Amino acid sequence: MKMKIPAALAIACIAACTPSPEPGDRSRPPAPPAGSAAAEPIPAASDTGTMARLEREARALAHADGCAAGQCRTAPVGSRPCGGPREYIVYCAARTDSAALFAKLAELARAEDAYNRANQLASTCEMRMPPNVTLSGGRCTAAPPNELPPQ
Repeated sequence: MKMKIPAALAIACIAACTPSPEPGDRSRPPAPPAGSAAAEPIPAASDTGTMARLEREARALAHADGCAAGQCRTAPVGSRPCGGPREYIVYCAARTDSAALFAKLAELARAEDAYNRANQLASTCEMRMPPNVTLSGGRCTAAPPNELPPQ
């Protein structure tokens, strides 16, 4: 017995699998069909340049060295088209101005969200969890995914 897949379901599946660009990626998603009400201008390359600059500034604020046990943290970076952060950054709470870091990361997330919406981007919708962190030689790092944090 053959099963027919509704066209809307097939289109939704394809759209969900469309990869999203990384900040600074100058590739463009395909344009909507001519005459489509969804046709919006794609933000200029300066928008992706702004996102790349914001991420560099945020990473410069996050210090992972000179830490002691219990001071390692993670912070969400960016905004995926389906929601949630693209990744997490590891930092030492004792050596980082957390308020400045989170303010810069919020600015980056707003810029990426606006870019994603303006370009009608799609991504997979899995939930990305923050990595476990570990302290090694006074430096905070992300633990390998299969490693549990020390008890």
